[in-house]
Amino acid sequence: MRVYQTDEIKNIALLGSAGSGKTTLAESMLYEAGIIKRRGSIEGKNTVSDYFPVELEYGYSVFPTVFHVEWNNKKLNIIDCPGSDDFVGGAITSLNVTDQAVILINGQYGPEVGTQNCFRYTEKLKKPVIFLINQLDSEKCDYDNIISTMQEIYGPKCVQIQYPLETGPGFHSLIDVLIMKKLSWGPDGGEPKREEIPAEEMDKAMELHKALVEAAAENDDALMEKFFEEEALSENEMREGIRKGLVTRSIFPVFCVDAHKDMGVQRLMEFLGNVVPFVSEMPRVRNTRGEEVAPESNGVERLYFFKTGMEPHIGEVSYFKVMSGSVRSGDDLSNADRGSKERLGQIYACAGANRLPVDQLNAGDIGCTVKLKDVKTGNTLNGKGAEDRFDFIKYPNSKYSRAIKSNSPQDMEKLMAALLKMRQEDPTWVVEQSKELRQTIVHGQGEFHLRTLKWRLENNEKLAVTFGEPKIPYRETITKKAKAEYRHKKQSGGAGQFGEVHLIVEPYAEGMPDPTSYSFNGQEFKMNIKSREEKDLPWGGKLVFINSVVGGAIDLRFMPAILKGVMDCMERGPLTGSYARDVRVVVFDGKMHPVDSNELSFTLAARHAFSDAFKAAGPKILEPIYDLEVYVPSDYMGDVMSDLQGRRAIIMGMDAEAGYQKLAAKIPLKELANYSVALSSLTGGRASFTTKFASYELVPNDMQQKLIAEHEAEAAEEEA
Repeated sequence: MRVYQTDEIKNIALLGSAGSGKTTLAESMLYEAGIIKRRGSIEGKNTVSDYFPVELEYGYSVFPTVFHVEWNNKKLNIIDCPGSDDFVGGAITSLNVTDQAVILINGQYGPEVGTQNCFRYTEKLKKPVIFLINQLDSEKCDYDNIISTMQEIYGPKCVQIQYPLETGPGFHSLIDVLIMKKLSWGPDGGEPKREEIPAEEMDKAMELHKALVEAAAENDDALMEKFFEEEALSENEMREGIRKGLVTRSIFPVFCVDAHKDMGVQRLMEFLGNVVPFVSEMPRVRNTRGEEVAPESNGVERLYFFKTGMEPHIGEVSYFKVMSGSVRSGDDLSNADRGSKERLGQIYACAGANRLPVDQLNAGDIGCTVKLKDVKTGNTLNGKGAEDRFDFIKYPNSKYSRAIKSNSPQDMEKLMAALLKMRQEDPTWVVEQSKELRQTIVHGQGEFHLRTLKWRLENNEKLAVTFGEPKIPYRETITKKAKAEYRHKKQSGGAGQFGEVHLIVEPYAEGMPDPTSYSFNGQEFKMNIKSREEKDLPWGGKLVFINSVVGGAIDLRFMPAILKGVMDCMERGPLTGSYARDVRVVVFDGKMHPVDSNELSFTLAARHAFSDAFKAAGPKILEPIYDLEVYVPSDYMGDVMSDLQGRRAIIMGMDAEAGYQKLAAKIPLKELANYSVALSSLTGGRASFTTKFASYELVPNDMQQKLIAEHEAEAAEEEA
């Protein structure tokens, strides 16, 4: 394989909903390029893209697969991305390291929620888009309706380059209005027969050709001027205009294909090779210092590692993009993220489960290597003279969580090592060891996402694990002021223990003035503030601790011990053992003993006094509330809203967006526990959602009593 220059390399992501045919298209592209001699199939479990055991088990793409083809003296690096929204991390990773998105649309259903999600990601990352309508041989395919829907969603930027003469089982030909030819295939697909456009199709073809010419001309002043003068452009001029329009996202070309029968694939690849922008034509990536890094082969080496694969008999396969410079086997580089040195072994061009050894990869190219010492997903390796890091990949928040534990307690350490290793493969698997909840929690994008993780642990790692419901990170606070005092006294022969603390607690809100006096049962307590500490609590909210002791009743040296006792109670709230927040504590009196008083005595006295005061101060439990956005087809809106109302959600608004309804709501985290499963069931998998933490709010009274009773029962069980 020859060495390709930056202006000969194109990086392309294949995106689309589950079942849109990306893996089948990848097989046909590899076959057309001569990389494979026969096309595999998902049913036959022998495709280049889906080769991990879990993918063969489920018949789904789980990880993005990187492969390349050489076409017309160009190198096309292509990443076949998972279609399920549960594995969106692979699509986001791939879009960030490629320069062009090909979004497949299932000819049976038209644009789906998954299509919309993919497009939304391209919009956010400003990536060019080509739409590819697949499965034109389906009896359910209504091409004209699909085009109408797409133009309604994406507007006039959506421009047809091809249209089929017939859809359904009889599909075997189409009209290409860029080259103005009729393309026809035999039963085995492959290379098309090129013919003149039939007379009865000429009017329609000319109308679409004119629209394409106009769309291409709009992206270049010289082309626009020529178009006004001659009302025509040459094929090369049209390609140039389309290329510029792709870069600026001012045109979304639409192609037709039947990937299963290898019809239209060769023509698509011609377009990718001839028209899609090169790496050198795309906007430059910035490092973490905000500096642009040019993809220049004569620059310093910078390699960004965007994906790690764990393969049987090989171990870690590390995939990288050459951000600048030229990389060769044996190069010595430094890891900007981990501070270590790394020597590259053999470097490879990617071909799914296979790898092709190469001597050199230039800026903009994508490759992989194996057996690196200390390189993780997201790391940057630099050559001499560079100290760059990149963190341009941002993943969505998790949507589904499970508590996980090993069935054998002695395997917990092995389980954690396996989870951390698997997170290198998919950063949207998030592992949390929660001190607060006393659980190990795995977060993911959906039920299927975490079911896949469990399958791999049990089948690949031979670890038996159990999933359970994660506890909810409730918070406790108070709603009114209260006063308490406690004397800790213990005598046991020698030196004893003595400490007495009088304190007041009250709710704290940002900006509250310091207290001057309090009144309890007709008695007034004047405050003379000696010191004030305001603590931002790690779990959110604040604790304000005020020393207002006068006359030396408690020595200043015991104040840190009193604060420690208060903090101990804040970490294990009196109602449910949850963290407490937003409390002001005023220590105003107490007693000490010249011999028996010590730090421990005052810590214990403060704990009891604070706990008694907290319980008398109208304690309340707070629950986490999340902002929820649901993207749902209009047909299912009533069912989705009804379900949300049953989950204590508050509907904040609705809006139509690109052919779908966007519903905004606020919902308690407890009610989100199985929402991804319920939403998929309600909508047949045609809806998606995002969540983001919003705030903590009071739980209803009946729920508070239930939570307190459950906590007391658990505590009694632990003591027993």
